[in-house]
Amino acid sequence: MPTPDDVRRYIAAGLECSVLEVSGDGQHFEALIVSSLFEGQRPVQRHQIVYRALGDRMREEIHALSMRTLTPAEHAAQQGGTA
Repeated sequence: MPTPDDVRRYIAAGLECSVLEVSGDGQHFEALIVSSLFEGQRPVQRHQIVYRALGDRMREEIHALSMRTLTPAEHAAQQGGTA
C-alpha cells in the first residue's frame, strides 16, 4: 500500500512541481500540486498531466486521488503574495 511520501515521489518523478504536498491513508490521497506546466490549462487538462505522471500506478496502487492543481501565480495569490 503506497504512503503519501510514495505518491509524492511518483508525482515528482514525472512532473516538475514548485510545491507538492500529499496526505492520505494509503488508499485515498489529497494533493496540492503547483506547476508552471499548468499555465493555460483547464482543470481537467491539469489532472490529465498528473495522471500521465502517475502512469499505471493510478490504476494499480492509488485508488483515489483528490487534487488541487495550481500555477505558481495562482498559488501565490492564494497565499497573499505575488508570483
